[in-house]
Order: sequence, then C-alpha cells, then structure tokens
Amino acid sequence: MTTPTLPAASPEQVGLSAARLARLSAVLRERVDQGHLPGIVALIGRRDRVAYFEAFGKRDPASGAAMPLDAIFRIYSMTKPIVSVAIMMLMEEGRLLLNQPVSAFLPEFAQMDVAEIVDGKIERRRARNAMTVQDLLRHTSGLTYEFRGAGPVHKAYMDAKIYRRSQDNADQAAMLAGLPLLHEPGTVWEYSRSTDVLGRLVEVVSGRTLGAFLSERILEPLGMADAGFHVPAEKQDRLAQGFAKDPDTGEDVMLLDVREPARFESGGGGMVASTMDYARFVQMLANGGAMRGVRLLSRKTVALMTADHLGPIKGSADLLPPGYGFGLGFAVRTHAGIATTPGSVGQYYWSGAAGTTFWVDPAEQLFAILMIQAPGPREHYRNLFRDLVYAAIEE
Repeated sequence: MTTPTLPAASPEQVGLSAARLARLSAVLRERVDQGHLPGIVALIGRRDRVAYFEAFGKRDPASGAAMPLDAIFRIYSMTKPIVSVAIMMLMEEGRLLLNQPVSAFLPEFAQMDVAEIVDGKIERRRARNAMTVQDLLRHTSGLTYEFRGAGPVHKAYMDAKIYRRSQDNADQAAMLAGLPLLHEPGTVWEYSRSTDVLGRLVEVVSGRTLGAFLSERILEPLGMADAGFHVPAEKQDRLAQGFAKDPDTGEDVMLLDVREPARFESGGGGMVASTMDYARFVQMLANGGAMRGVRLLSRKTVALMTADHLGPIKGSADLLPPGYGFGLGFAVRTHAGIATTPGSVGQYYWSGAAGTTFWVDPAEQLFAILMIQAPGPREHYRNLFRDLVYAAIEE
C-alpha cells in the first residue's frame, strides 16, 4: 500500500500571510521562553496542503532535548474522533444503526438505572429511555466522567476505580453498566466515558480488539505510523514530556504512562500520535472521508458527523462553549458570532487533556493542530492559537 502524503505549500500559495504566521511563531516561542509551556508542535493546512509546520521548545524539559517535528504526544480525548470514525465505518458496512440501543450489542446495558439524589444519597429508578449508539457518539448517554463533579455518582465512579488501566475494555463496560446514570439518556449533554463504551462496541461488532481494528482500518491506511495506544521502545526518544510541576500552580504534573502496551485501550483518551499522524486523519475528514486515494467514509457520513446533533439539548458551558453544539465525535459551530474566537458556521473541533487541540473549518478549507504536553487543558493557548491562525488568512 502506498502511504498517502500531505504536500507542502508556501503560505501565499494557499491564501495565508507569511508575515502573520511569523507573528504566530513569535508568540508561541515567547510562551515557551517564558516557561509557561515545555514545547510545541503546530501545523496548519489549507486547500489540501500544509502551509505551516513548526516546533518550539523542549521535547523533554528534564533532559533539555529539543522538540522535533516528529515528536509523539499523548492526545488523550483527541482519541475520541478516531474511535467515532471507526463506529461510522461499521455503520456504513450495515453492522449497526445509530438509533439502535447499545444493549443490542452490549446486553449489560439493557436495564440501566438513573440516579435520583435524595438527602445526598443515590436512589435508583429505571431509565425511561434506552441508551442508543447516537447517545454515545454525542455524549447524551447519561454517563459521566469521575472528574466532572463531586456528587454521589461521580464518587461511585471513583470508588469503582473506573479509570484503572489494569482492566480491559470489556471489564470497564460491564462496570459502567452497573453504575447509575447521572442523567436520563438523550436529555443532557454530559462529557463522559461514552467513547470508552464505543471502543468496546467496536470490539464486539468487529470481533477485533479496539487497537487492532483502528490499526488495520484507519491508522495503517492513512499512514499514521506513530499512532496507537503505546509508544514502543525504539520510539520513546521521541515521546514529548511535560514539566515536573505546573509552572502556574506548583502542582505535580501527571501524564499517562504510554511506554508499555495498554491492557485498557481507552477509546475516550488512550492514544498517542505525532502531529503529522493526526494531520493525515484531519485531512481525511476535511476532504469528506478520503485522503490521497484512501477513502474511509463517504462524504455524506462525514457531513452527518459534523452536523449538530443536540438541537435544544443543553450541555456544560466549560467544555461546550456558547455558539457550539455537538455532532458525532466533535463540537460543531452553529453561529458565526456568540463564541469568543473566530470561525465559520460548520467548523468542528476537539481537544485533549494535556493541551492538544485541532479544528477543521470547511468554509475556509482550513485545519490546524496544536500539540503540547502541558498540565491541564490550557484553554488559553487553544484560544490564542485559534485567534492567530485566523488572523493569518488573507484570501
């Protein structure tokens, strides 16, 4: 199989300003030099070509190793769009429907309970709505994340050690099915372990482990050579690291240990990738499901994924900002205004817990990726990067 490539272009060839991209570089370099971020790789593509690809700072602050363009990053929740694409590939093969109940594939989800909190304690009632595949994709399943609150349901997740890496995907799905839901399925957008359940769904429907399915059907066809659920020994000298302590809070920085094969292949947050790896994936989406002769999805399926699937359903403003809805794996811009960063209606994006982010703007034929291993989500830098990328558009 011929590995698809992403051709390069000068900024002017794709309607971007070289001078304004130099300003972007100066700002990113300044943030690194001031000690706010350890290192950065940034990439901008427009009109099917890469017009900006730069590295700044240190790959490993402890050793002083410089950041290379091919550094490998923990992408955390940027795993979610990849697993969502896997589900849609199975849908295109006729092996599942979005409106099917999850229990059609994972019987343990057949009779779910919703938590009613009375005097600070959980009282269970049977869910009225069946959790569907669409609910998992758009985070309306009723599931949550243990770190998204301090209530009784979040405590139940913590007590169950739902995050432990010693489990496999089947173990976690079974555990989640036995815990009460935070919300009635289909009623509230709640960022959650829904995509972990999708990972298990991929396994059951395909008969392959999640890692094997992704490698065979997505990563290898797109030439994402460094992407996966761990970094093998021969590539660990390219693994990006964070600071030992957060420079702003002084707290210890804890990053996922990806040096050994993972038993728990978290569909919601377990993958690693280089910047160019992820650019190949994003370019496929931007092209309507194909990249340089490799087609994973139809154009209409990508259009369905990147449309708003929430409508009047409300979500948490800290993760789903004003002006955005949510599709099948991505936040989706629904208004030209309201949001505090530039973008077009139809823009879609998602990010990772260690600071990585990407977005696609179909109207501008533009995508951008920012890779860092900084403590916390670093929303400030995501917004800063977005502002400066859009400021470089000339035509």
